[in-house]
Amino acid sequence: MIPGPTNVPDRVMLAMVKPIINHRSPAFSQLYKGIIEKCKKVFLTNGDIIVYTASGSGGVEAAVTNIVRPGDKVLVTVFGEFGQRAAEQVEAAGGKAIVADAQLGDAPRMDKIRALAEANKDIKAVFVVYNETSTGVTFRWLRDLGKLASDLGAFYIVDAISILGGDELPVDELGVDICIAGSQKCLAAPPGVVIVSVSDRVKRYLESNPPPPRHYFNMPRYFKFAERGETPFTPALPLFYALDEALNIVLEEGLDNRIKRHKICAEAFYRALAAINLKPTAKEDVRSNVVLAFNYPPGIEDGKFRKLLDDKFDVLVAGGFGEFRGKVFRIGCMGEVNTPHVLTTVTAVSAALNQLGYQNSTAAALEEALKVLSQLNPST
Repeated sequence: MIPGPTNVPDRVMLAMVKPIINHRSPAFSQLYKGIIEKCKKVFLTNGDIIVYTASGSGGVEAAVTNIVRPGDKVLVTVFGEFGQRAAEQVEAAGGKAIVADAQLGDAPRMDKIRALAEANKDIKAVFVVYNETSTGVTFRWLRDLGKLASDLGAFYIVDAISILGGDELPVDELGVDICIAGSQKCLAAPPGVVIVSVSDRVKRYLESNPPPPRHYFNMPRYFKFAERGETPFTPALPLFYALDEALNIVLEEGLDNRIKRHKICAEAFYRALAAINLKPTAKEDVRSNVVLAFNYPPGIEDGKFRKLLDDKFDVLVAGGFGEFRGKVFRIGCMGEVNTPHVLTTVTAVSAALNQLGYQNSTAAALEEALKVLSQLNPST
């Protein structure tokens, strides 16, 4: 129950045992073109799709290095570890990061972002982390931010690595120019693949303003090879098979149903742990439905708690990042998460805390969880 890599369905795992094929063959072309079309349905876009053999951070680097040139200003939301990394990527590419920050546990509000935009009319791109995995915070004003980017004439880049497929993100409707998603989060595939959607506007820009030609993430090179259903470099074939099957599962469930399931499971977690007086790290209006962070009660040591969960209950949760290290634990509510995952995790968290001296009622926690989970379809 960590925030990725998440649990992977057996169907997806079994897909990886298919024979290795020539990545310059018609068979691979068929596979790759199928993945691209399925990704478009999940991203809700008619734009281009690039599938990189890389981690999610590789997708962020691809977005930044293809768009940012020395001296360019990029407005970046920073409210956790991954927003900070994005700002550092901008600076490393020679750009200037205009940072809209917020205290940990919150997200920057639109009035602050608009004020920064007003003071920096020549912003080239706006970069937002939709879901900050390090703090359990989701930026809830994507539509407003997209309008601001449009008003500025800026490219709109959304890091949706940990949330695409688990919460609403209609890429084209929101005017997103580049959207980045990880395979190992809400899509419930193994790690090692990052999917990037690219708008026609970005594609036209790159035609007349090509990025440095000698790097792995060069988007125009991927566009060229995609015309014949190939990637420029050798892809991780087993991971492509796995992604293809994971996308099949997403589309079989239906994107709206999948998002609803994530929301219900998240609410069940929040209600259950509130019943034993655990406090979420994030403010209520920005709480994530896919990564849930909770403050430890006084006297509970992070290492002992998570080790007990693992050793005695076979449940893994994540610790905190940076300033939150040792102060919070994080639950991944993503991918295949459903009633058994929620109930097992709630039971384990409550029981482990009891064993460590924080007295609470497991029955009360489960009662609250079950009230919410009753909204799920019986087959879920």
